[in-house]
Amino acid sequence: MKPSRVSPPLLTALFLLLASSQALAESAPFRTTPDKISAGDTAWMLTSTALVLLMTLPGLALFYAGMVRKKNVLATLLQSFAVCCLVTALWVAVGYSAAFTPGSPYLGGFGEAFLNGMVFDRVAGVVSVSHIAPTIPESVFVMFQMTFAIITPALITGAFAERMKFGGLMLFMALWSLLIYVPVAHWVWEPGGWLASMGALDFAGGTVVHINAGAAGLVCAFYLGKRHNYGREPFFPNNLGLTMIGASLLWVGWFGFNAGSAVAADGRAGLAMLVTQLATAMAAMTWMLVEWIQRQRVSLLGACSGAVAGLVAITPASGFVGVSGAYVIGMVAGIACYWGATGLKRMLGVDDSLDVFGIHGIGGIVGALLTGVFALPELAGGPGNVGVQAIGAFTTLAYSAVGTLLILVVVDKLVGLRVDAEHEQVGLDLSQHGEQIP
Repeated sequence: MKPSRVSPPLLTALFLLLASSQALAESAPFRTTPDKISAGDTAWMLTSTALVLLMTLPGLALFYAGMVRKKNVLATLLQSFAVCCLVTALWVAVGYSAAFTPGSPYLGGFGEAFLNGMVFDRVAGVVSVSHIAPTIPESVFVMFQMTFAIITPALITGAFAERMKFGGLMLFMALWSLLIYVPVAHWVWEPGGWLASMGALDFAGGTVVHINAGAAGLVCAFYLGKRHNYGREPFFPNNLGLTMIGASLLWVGWFGFNAGSAVAADGRAGLAMLVTQLATAMAAMTWMLVEWIQRQRVSLLGACSGAVAGLVAITPASGFVGVSGAYVIGMVAGIACYWGATGLKRMLGVDDSLDVFGIHGIGGIVGALLTGVFALPELAGGPGNVGVQAIGAFTTLAYSAVGTLLILVVVDKLVGLRVDAEHEQVGLDLSQHGEQIP
């Protein structure tokens, strides 16, 4: 009896089946063995995750709380705290799966809802990893991306500070996180997303986080209208010392934001950290210089705002540009965001309370476009493309603006959004939460 042979067509079919299975494993979260996990990368990503969470709690919370009036400090702090809790629950339930698993070019799948596919079995020697970050456990990647999903809607709260009902805020943030943030994150950061497929570059969130939040903040400010007596009486910040502490925490935490987006403890992470520091310092100095020219004085609030502007603008570029690019991006951001928070704000006639669009929206656009100018081929995998960057930036801006408006209308009809004039006059601390600072 002759030994059986596998025909060439069958061999080809088996090879293609194995190849397709490997390709599928490489394009979706998959399971591997613990020896494939990098201890160094994992340690750095755990640290980065803590740093990015620090940006919201307490960084952003203090940054915003110092700029509002005393009667709204506690409410402002609570908004960042509550958004953190809300988005954590939503991210684990459906957000991560819809953002970071394959699906369509516009939205991921729901196979990992409630982290259904995530596993760590020490006995069997199995651990799941994301196809985007195969050297760290999937649980660490989930947590790292969660901190981005938390800070993005928290940024929006600065645009409507001192005038939104807490219940309306929570419903709005839940819908916005799922319907706006999650799809945009999928477009840009999931390899199968339509903007990622076009070659759009966003290393750490200039589009996904800052343009997205900036556009939403502007729409919220327009929809809710101006604060009572806005423009007729001065609204002095209650404690700029808190704002400076918050800005400093944002600056330090941003190293996790940008350098952590390398998803590895490597040279790219080091370069991202360096250019982040440089662009931030340049933007702060440029803002102070413009302020001196315009007003013959330099303010602490201006210096803090300039630093945040530089952090925002370098974010999409941080893993793709060198030192010269960082210098220019920082200087341009300082000028552009100063104009966004002053001249543009007056032109629009909008009460964007804490300049969310002027700093995050304008800074995000500046950073996205200049990434296309200064991206180094050896870092970006090819030359930057300003046209593709513009498509990503302005499509995100339009989607966020229109989607935010629709969500606001729905939430307003269901539970209401703006506090009444009497409660606004008393302040949100007492009228919404029954608390106050002595």
